[in-house]
Amino acid sequence: MKQTQLFVLSLLLIVIASCKEDRKVEDVQATIETGTSTFYLIRHAEKDRSDDQDPDPELTQRGLGRAMHWAEILKDTELDAIYSTDYQRTSMTAAPTSVKQNIDVQYYDPQTMDIDQFKSDNLNKNVLVVGHSNTTPSFANLLLGEDKYYQMDDTDNGSLYIVQIVNGEATSQKLYFNCNCPKRE
Repeated sequence: MKQTQLFVLSLLLIVIASCKEDRKVEDVQATIETGTSTFYLIRHAEKDRSDDQDPDPELTQRGLGRAMHWAEILKDTELDAIYSTDYQRTSMTAAPTSVKQNIDVQYYDPQTMDIDQFKSDNLNKNVLVVGHSNTTPSFANLLLGEDKYYQMDDTDNGSLYIVQIVNGEATSQKLYFNCNCPKRE
């Protein structure tokens, strides 16, 4: 009789313990879906077009001015992370903001990006993402979960896409910032 009671008690403890484990998994999932994440997406600033054979040009003087302009625009936004593709023009665009906010730039490849992992890694964070005329709107669309934005015009270096995810629901807006950057090219 005592063995039967001991067996039933052990079985009951196992069931209770397994329920607690299931609850923890649910809590983790709920944590991923709650909170606020804000993503600021920009295209690199004006690049040097003097050598059309150069696949990785630096920024022009005007582009450097715009990069500093982005840092000024974002100065009151407490960023937690900065991402850039691994090109000189995107790295140089991210650099002034990186220095001003004392945040190391992390490099990403838009072709291999796991968007769900990216969202999870940046939950409850403010994130700057620097990309290109084709990758920036595509990235915004992936964050939104819908095709809202199209490839940017090649002369558009002043658009800012803001995607905010609150409790799993994504919203966005697109702003344009003119820059009185030096025109010496």
